[in-house]
Amino acid sequence: MPTSLDGQTAIITGASSGIGAATCRALAAEGAAVVLAARSEDRLRKLADEIEADHAVDTLVVPTDIREESAVDDLIEATIAEFGGFDILVNNAGLARGSDVETMSTDEYETMQETNIDGMLYATRAAIPHVREREGHLIFLGSFAGQYPRSYNAVYAASKWWTRGFAKSVAAQVGDDGVGVTVVNPGAVRTDFEATDGRTFEEVFEEGEASEPDEVADAIAFAATREGSSVSEIDINNRGKFADDF
Repeated sequence: MPTSLDGQTAIITGASSGIGAATCRALAAEGAAVVLAARSEDRLRKLADEIEADHAVDTLVVPTDIREESAVDDLIEATIAEFGGFDILVNNAGLARGSDVETMSTDEYETMQETNIDGMLYATRAAIPHVREREGHLIFLGSFAGQYPRSYNAVYAASKWWTRGFAKSVAAQVGDDGVGVTVVNPGAVRTDFEATDGRTFEEVFEEGEASEPDEVADAIAFAATREGSSVSEIDINNRGKFADDF
């Protein structure tokens, strides 16, 4: 059954743009206070001001490099200090670097692993006791790339396979505690996420050729507003995705 998010608090990583920013707006529209975490403090503060004006909810800006364990701990502590606890964690932060395994630098590989895997682990590990206390939700941004073999950007794809497997295993651990766990798997989304040729997805795809950030954010809000049940997985693709790819 759906429930209002009034009185609930949500942490969103990678909140400064794209799917993360859209998710902040979507959860605020459902009544949640939102904690905005990303590296770009200026963009976060601008978004927080917009959300407070549009939705009359509380916000908290916590500049965070998700790759740093201590920064993630600071994010959780700041949220507890401000709101007394929280109900929802949206593991959205992620990036892609390089493409071909043969030519990928070690720095590109480590940057992806530290962001897409390590940061998600740090945040989830720190969040579990607090989300368990409120029988809240852990929501993970997976990807179409985490479900099907990919001929390019294999390391990014592998990080999303890891995300999906990790999330489902966490669900097996905390489901009996009343915690909802959802994986949201978008295909291409028109954001400033970089494609393998250096252009952004917003530049590569015209309107209607890929999903929009708001569509993904609406799916996240749908998962977060379930009460007593857990939406295990949501796939979001433009209608021609499978015809184009297979």
